[in-house]
Amino acid sequence: MPQFRHAMLVDVAHDERSRQDFTAAFKSHLSSNVAAGTKLAYERRAKPTFARTAGRAPQDRHEVRRILSADSYYQAASSLKRTAQELMWDSVGDCVERQLDRLVARAKTMRGRKGSLRTDPKLVVPRYHSAVDIHCMPGGYHGEIARDDVYAGALYDRGIYLFSMGLRGELNDDFGQSLVAWTKRTFPDFRPKRILDMGCSVGHGTLPWVDGYPKAEVHAFDIGAPMVRYAHARAVALGKTVHYSQQNAERTDFPDAHFDLVVSQIIIHETSRQALPRILRECHRLLKPGGIMLHMDGVDWANLDPYDAFVPDWDTYFNNEPFIGPMHDLDLPALAVEAGFARKNVIFTSATSARRDRENQGRRELTSGDFGNVGAFMVFGAVK
Repeated sequence: MPQFRHAMLVDVAHDERSRQDFTAAFKSHLSSNVAAGTKLAYERRAKPTFARTAGRAPQDRHEVRRILSADSYYQAASSLKRTAQELMWDSVGDCVERQLDRLVARAKTMRGRKGSLRTDPKLVVPRYHSAVDIHCMPGGYHGEIARDDVYAGALYDRGIYLFSMGLRGELNDDFGQSLVAWTKRTFPDFRPKRILDMGCSVGHGTLPWVDGYPKAEVHAFDIGAPMVRYAHARAVALGKTVHYSQQNAERTDFPDAHFDLVVSQIIIHETSRQALPRILRECHRLLKPGGIMLHMDGVDWANLDPYDAFVPDWDTYFNNEPFIGPMHDLDLPALAVEAGFARKNVIFTSATSARRDRENQGRRELTSGDFGNVGAFMVFGAVK
């Protein structure tokens, strides 16, 4: 599906589009054909060799990774996948840099039209974001290269479309659409007056809440100033009203019991073991009695075959996402209880993809571990 053209989306020249199209095709090839070869290498070489030595099959994703790490086919496939990830950001980054001044100026014209925007120049970016460029994205969510910068937002908006090979939809909003649909099915009488989206990046997952609950006041924040500047301008360009701010999810400046619904989409695997409990306590503080906390992430690995869990764990070691694997080893319901939620009110389930059936019709199944082709997402949360 072509990406939806809005006023803040980077303009792509002919040669730039050719390079980006190659990157998307390269990723698709790796995710289908080359990944299938890795599975064969595991089944025909690595797994039998391990079984002869250990007298059993590999029991978890860690053992699969250790035995495949010595396999030449997997080494080549892994190297190509990392190269594709870096090429993806490079192909978009050059394009954004060429027109950054125009994008910054365009974002300024959006201010004051709808919603609001607050940034905090004194905010300290936590080390779990500053120590690495998350998923190899240059500068991560927070890096700034210009005054009133929107580079990271523009890079992410176009880059994540290539990352998911277009399978998240024309607005990259499948996570938000899926969680909104799940919420409406699960809590049909729920009518939130005020909603908060934590770690919103450029608002891909935020805007579906505006449409899903049109009478609600929607707030969203991210650690990166370039992200929320871009997110605000993007929302205005799409005719949506959202109040954006730059904040740390571990401690925000909102009052106690301020929200009926606190949500996030794919941030809990991008935070540390130490920070996540603080974020959950903050969710509890922000919610009104009877309010709901919902966090959506990729597919739950707990019930996957060891090899199938190994595939997305690649990001932990080679895609600058060091917390994605450890997050799946946590007892999330127990952390919710520690944060103050009653165990009987904890939610741990899955939500079907709102777009998968329509958008994947006629496509080959992909096995990359990228979030574009997952049929169901993990939903973790609680009712206060």
